[in-house]
Formats: sequence, structure tokens, C-alpha cells
Amino acid sequence: MSITLREQYEEKEKLLLSGRACLSSASRGRSVAEDEDDVRTCFQRDRDRIVHAQSFRRLKHKTQVFLAPAGDHYRTRLTHTLEVSQIARTIARALALNEDLTEAIALGHDLGHTPFGHAGERALGELSPYGFKHYEQSVRVVEKLEKNGEGLNLCDEVKNGILCHTAGEEAYTLEGQIIRIADKIAYINHDIDDAERAGVIREEDIPLELRMKLGMSKSKRINNMVLDVINNSADKIRMSEECYSNFMELHDFMFVAVYRNPVCKSEETKAVAMIKKLYEYYTAYPEKMPSEYVKIAEEEAVERAVCDYIAGMSDNYSVKVFNNLFVPKFWHEA
Repeated sequence: MSITLREQYEEKEKLLLSGRACLSSASRGRSVAEDEDDVRTCFQRDRDRIVHAQSFRRLKHKTQVFLAPAGDHYRTRLTHTLEVSQIARTIARALALNEDLTEAIALGHDLGHTPFGHAGERALGELSPYGFKHYEQSVRVVEKLEKNGEGLNLCDEVKNGILCHTAGEEAYTLEGQIIRIADKIAYINHDIDDAERAGVIREEDIPLELRMKLGMSKSKRINNMVLDVINNSADKIRMSEECYSNFMELHDFMFVAVYRNPVCKSEETKAVAMIKKLYEYYTAYPEKMPSEYVKIAEEEAVERAVCDYIAGMSDNYSVKVFNNLFVPKFWHEA
């Protein structure tokens, strides 16, 4: 009997990938067992499921750093995700690791992010008795919230990489570990680019000594950081101590110059107040939420359902809902 295209690909993985790579054929599997696909490996299927998910499409209208930017070229949560994926795949390919698994984790890592970026995350974290972390919510999205409560039934390696991409315990696969570093490389450099576009900083404002160490432009910094990870990773994905120290110095500069800059954060107070108002309203009137969230309120808790509903909103949709609930409508003549 002839073997399927998937089986041929799985055999190629065994021949071409590093002994440290996570092979598709060796996956820990899914929470609910499924028949294998004839064409795609399990990690390729997970990547495709994420790309076709509603939560993935909503990322195009979720803030990265600049809230509701008027220009077409500022990053959103979706473009950030794509940049993380590109950087992560480059590292995975260079290290002969599983590029499909890496890509799936990268594309799913921010599915649970709130509207209005980390300001929204902090607001829900303060409001919810359960706390709120976007990486935990990303796993909840793929396990529980997608497909009207069915979830995407992803492989354990993908969910673990999503969960561990920001803080706490490291992913148990090297592919998952790549995402934590690729996320850092992507956001620090594209945030500089966006801040320059907004007129908040200039490239020359970055300390010269730091630019000479990391690179004199965005593309050179990304290239140098990626090469450093490739050259210093073996049984663990890591930057060199020198590169990581320089990265942290650059992050400290950005924290003062951009992340706390009143120009960048001028609308955050309004966004946080709006999220708080929505949370208060829906915890008082959970029946006003869409039916799938009413069901979660009945099965788990009202506060849990309200967090799920608000976290899933795009920036635009949350403003629309807020206006419908709290802003008076003008009377129009017949």
C-alpha cells in the first residue's frame, strides 16, 4: 500500500531535522483524538486552523502600541504576529528545527490579547477575580472559545508554546522557546519603527554606543539579534549574555522614551475607563452578551464570561459596543 503525502513528509523530517527538533510524528497529540490528514502533518493542520480562526482575523483591529493609529503603516497585533512568525521561522530553519510547529505557535501566541494592547490586559487583570494574562487567554481561546465552544483541538506542543511565550516556565520544545525570543526581537524593533513614524523618537535618539553594538538600523538590529540566537543556541534557545544585556538596555530606553511617553499613551486612560465600564455593565447584565458567552456565564462564572467577551473584542468593536450602550443617539426626523 502506498504511503500518504503526510507520511512522506514525516519521513523527510526524520532525515532533515535536528535530533533536538520536535517531529510531527512524535507529537504528544490532541485532547480529542482525530484521524490523521492524508496531506498535512499535525502541526501544519494546527497552523491552518489558527489562520482560519475568527480570533486570528480580529487581530488586525487590535492595538500593538499606538491606540487607533490613523496611518496605514503602524503595526497592529496581526502584523506583529506575522513579524514574529517570520523571525521565528528563520531561526527554526537555521537550527534545523520544526518550522511548521514554530509557525503554528507564532501565529497563535497572541490570540487572547485584549483590545487596546497591554492597557486592556492590565485593566482586565485588575477587574477580574481570576486575574488576566493574555498568554493564558490565548490558550483558552484555542481550547474553549473558538468554533462556538468546541475549540481548535490543537496539539499539546502548540498550546504549550503559546502558554509559555511570555513569562514563567519555558516551553518544553525548542520550537516553543524560539517564540519567546522572536517575540522580543520583533516588538522592540517594530516599536522603534512605529515611534519614529509617529515623531516620538528619532533613530539618533537611541544611545550611539547601543546602536553600534546592536545595529545602526532596524533591519541590522533584527539581523544581528537573529544571528546571535542562531550562534548561541543548542540544547536551549538563547541569546548571548552580551546581546541580551544590550537588548535589555534598549528595552529600558524604550520604556522611558516610548512605552511611558504621554504622546503614545494619551488615549490609554479613556480606553481603560471604557473597558471598566463595559465590564461593570456585563457583569450586572450578563444576559445582554451574545449567547455563547451567556452559556459560559451559566457553566462557569459571569466574571469569566465577561472577560472572555471583552478580551475577544477588537478596538473598533469595543468602541462600537460602548457607544451603543452609553452614548445617547440623536433623534432623526422621519
